[in-house]
Amino acid sequence: MDKPHVAQKEPYAVEVEAGKKYLWCSCGLSKKQPFCDASHKGTPFKPLLHVAEESGTVYFCGCKHTKSPPMCDGSHNDL
Repeated sequence: MDKPHVAQKEPYAVEVEAGKKYLWCSCGLSKKQPFCDASHKGTPFKPLLHVAEESGTVYFCGCKHTKSPPMCDGSHNDL
């Protein structure tokens, strides 16, 4: 597996809390999207730590092809 699995072709809108840590799934295999559940084991992918700077809604990438991980940058529109 050299490319991530597309979990969904749209972002995940998530309410985050300032200072809280989130582990974003980069492989696309997690059953707890957009967060890691260790399904990446045996793949070259690793979760990405995101620490929320402020509370509010953020848009985590769902297609796993973003050029600005872990946030959505619209890359799903090109898949």
